[in-house]
Amino acid sequence: MTSVIKYYEGIESVAVIGNYLPRQCGIATFTTDLVEGLSAEAPDIYNWAAAMNDKPEGYPYPEKVRFEINQNKLTDYSVASQFLNISQTDIVCVQHEYGLFGGPAGSHLLKLLGDLRMPVVTTLHTVLKDPAPEYRAVMCKLSDLSDKLVVMSRKASDFLKEIYAVPEDKIVFIHHGIPDTPFIDPSFYKDKFGVEGKKVLLTFGLLSPNKGIENVLQALPAVIKKHPDVAYIILGATHPHILKLHGDAYRIMLQQLVRKLDIGEHVIFQNRFVELKELCEFLGIADIYVTPYLEEAQITSGTLAYAMGTGKAVISTPYWYATEMLAEGRGRIVPFRNPDAIAEQIIGLLDNDVERHAMRKKAYTFSREAVWKEVSRKYLQVFSEVRQNRTRNPRPRHSYVENIKAITNFELPEIKLDHLKAFTDDTGILQHANYTIPDRTHGYCTDDNARALLVAAMGQKYLPTNGLGLDFLSGHYLGFLLYAYNEKNGRFRNFMTYSRQWMEEIGSEDAHGRALWCLGKAVAFLDDPGHLAMSTTLFNKALRAVENFHSPRAIAFCLVGMHAYLHKFSGDSDVRRIRGVLADRLFNQFKNNGTDDWPWLENALNYANGKLPHALLLSGHRMQRNDMIDMGLNSLKWLLAIQTEDNHFVPIGSNGWYEKGGPRARFDQQPIEAKAMVEACVEAFNLTRDHTWFENAVMCFNWFLGHNDLNMPLYDPKTGGCRDGLMADGINQNQGAESSLAWLLSLMTLQKLYADEILNQPSSHKTD
Repeated sequence: MTSVIKYYEGIESVAVIGNYLPRQCGIATFTTDLVEGLSAEAPDIYNWAAAMNDKPEGYPYPEKVRFEINQNKLTDYSVASQFLNISQTDIVCVQHEYGLFGGPAGSHLLKLLGDLRMPVVTTLHTVLKDPAPEYRAVMCKLSDLSDKLVVMSRKASDFLKEIYAVPEDKIVFIHHGIPDTPFIDPSFYKDKFGVEGKKVLLTFGLLSPNKGIENVLQALPAVIKKHPDVAYIILGATHPHILKLHGDAYRIMLQQLVRKLDIGEHVIFQNRFVELKELCEFLGIADIYVTPYLEEAQITSGTLAYAMGTGKAVISTPYWYATEMLAEGRGRIVPFRNPDAIAEQIIGLLDNDVERHAMRKKAYTFSREAVWKEVSRKYLQVFSEVRQNRTRNPRPRHSYVENIKAITNFELPEIKLDHLKAFTDDTGILQHANYTIPDRTHGYCTDDNARALLVAAMGQKYLPTNGLGLDFLSGHYLGFLLYAYNEKNGRFRNFMTYSRQWMEEIGSEDAHGRALWCLGKAVAFLDDPGHLAMSTTLFNKALRAVENFHSPRAIAFCLVGMHAYLHKFSGDSDVRRIRGVLADRLFNQFKNNGTDDWPWLENALNYANGKLPHALLLSGHRMQRNDMIDMGLNSLKWLLAIQTEDNHFVPIGSNGWYEKGGPRARFDQQPIEAKAMVEACVEAFNLTRDHTWFENAVMCFNWFLGHNDLNMPLYDPKTGGCRDGLMADGINQNQGAESSLAWLLSLMTLQKLYADEILNQPSSHKTD
C-alpha cells in the first residue's frame, strides 16, 4: 500500500473566521463548505470556525463553530485574538468582506489580526476597483497582516497589484469552491419539481434589487411566444438584511411585474433558503441558468460557480467574474439591462440542442478544478507554505500595529439601542423617563429628536446596520424636525406636548442651533436619498435665521453643523459665507471677554461648555485660522483643568453652575457635559495628534462608566441607556432621552476615533 504524503505535515489546527450556516448568506455557505472540505481532505487536522454574528444572540451553530464574535462589539475582537492565540491554532483563514466586520470599512478586524501570533491566510470575496480612502486603507493593512491573499478571479489579482500595490508573491488564485456533482440530463429531476416536459430557466441566490431579475421577466413574453413550454424558477429567500431594512419590496415588485406581463403560468417563485442537496437538484433540472446582475463590479459569484459546476448552459450580464468564467465558449454574455438580448440568447440556446450541450460540457469540464476536494487541497498547500515560511522568517513588524495597541488599550461597551427604540414612538423620541419607563407627561422636544437623528445617522455611517433599524428611526426623527420647523418665521419650535401641541411658536436660539448642528451632521452621514434630501432641505431652510444669532452656544452648534455639511457639499458658497460670519463672531466674543486667568467668552460656565472650543477648533482648521485654533486649544485646556480632579472628570454642576469669582457647583453633574468634552478633546487630538488629548477624551468618557466623584456608573448595560445625572447623594436613576443620547454619541465618537486611528496608521503599501 502506497503511503500518502501529507503536504500539510505539522499543521494540527486551522481556524476559519467568517459567517457560518445557518446564518443565511453566500459567505456563510462558503465558510461552512470550506471547513467541511478541509475536514474531509485532512481529517487529522482540527478544522473549526469562529463565526461572525450580526445579532447578539447569534445562531444555532453546529459543533464546528467553536467561537462566536459579535461583529459590532470591539471587545469581542480582542477576546477572539486571545482565544486563537492560547488555543494553539496553527493557521487562521479569514473570509473577508467589508460588511462582515464592525467599524468603518470593517476596520475592527485589523485589531484582531494585529494581535495574532500565527500565520493568516485571507480569502477576499470583494476587491474594489475604485475604493474610498478608508476601504483602500483597510485593504492595504489587511494585506500587511496576511501572509497570503486568496482571490477567486484573475481580475481580483490584477486589482490587488495595480490598485493596492500588493506584491505578486502574496497573491494566490484558488477557484470558488463548488460541490462535486455528476453531469446529468436536466430531465432527470424535473418530475420531482413538477416541471416535466418543460424547458427550465433558473436563477438562484438571496434576492436583492441588484440581481436584475426583472430584466429576465421582461424577456419572457418573447421567449414564451417561441417556446410556450418554458418555465422560469426564481429560487431564493430575500436577503435577511434587505428584508429587515426594506421588507420584501423587491420580490413584491417582481410578482407584480409577472402579473402585468401575464406570464404567471411560466414563473415559479421559491421563496426559501435551500440546503445544498436540494440546491443541486434544482440546478440539475435547469436547461439554462441566467445571472442578470445589474453592475459589473462583482469580483466573484458563488451562484455562477455552482451553475457552471453542475454543467449548466449560462447566460449572464458582463460583470467581472462572469466575463472571466464564461470566456472561450463556456457561456453567453448579454448587455446589462437588456431584456431583448436576454430573450434572443435564451431562444437561440433552446433552439440549438447541440450548441447548448457543448456549452454545458465546456463549463462542467472547466469547473472540475473548483470542486471542494481540489479547492481544499490547494488551501492546505497554501497553509503549509505559510507555516513553513513563518518557521524560517519571523512575522514582519508593523509599527502601526503597536501604535494601535498603545492607543486602544481600553475597553468600549457595545452599542445597544434598546432604550432608544423604547423611547421612540410614531411621533419621535420622548423627553423624560421615570426610571427606565417613558414619561409621557412632558412630551417631546426638538433638541432630543435632533440628537436622536444624529445618533441614527452616525450609526448608519459607521456601524454595520444589519437590521438595527437605524434608517427607520432616522425617518421618524426627520419627520419630527420637519414638523418642528415653522415656515412662517423660519425657526424651530422646541417643546411639544404628548397630545402633539406645540408650546411655543419660536424656540430658543440654542434649540435652533442644536437642530442645525444635527441636520448638518446628518447630511454628512446619511446615504438614503430621501433622508439626505430632507436633511439638506431642512438645513438650508434653517440656515436663513442663524446669521443674526448671538448666543455663543447657538453659534457653536451651528458652526459644528455647518462644517459637517460642508464636508459633503464644500462648494456651497452661502454656507461658507455664513460660517465665516459666525466663526468671527464667536472668536471675537472670546477675544473681547477672555483674560489670562479666565480665557472664556462669558463670566460663567454653564452647560455644554466643551462645544464652544470645539467650534473654534473646527473653524480654525477648516478656515486656516491659527488664531482660532490657538484660542480653542487654550480655552479647552483651561476648561479641562478646572474639570479634572484626581485623574477623573468633574463636570461643572448644574445646581448653580460656576460664576467667575464665585463658588463652583459640584453637582448635579450631567451627561451632556461629558459628551461635549469627549467631542472637543477628540477634535483637539485629530488636529494636534497630541496623545494627551486622546487620553483626556477617554477620561471624560469614563465618567459614564464610574470614574467619577461617586465611583458609580451612569451607563446601564441592561437597557443601553444612561442615567440622568450624578447628584451629591447618588445617581439620578431616571434614564431620559438627553442623557441616553449623550452616552450613545460619546460611545460612537470613541468607536470612530479608534477606527480612524487604525486607518491613519501608515502601512507598508505605497500607492500612486
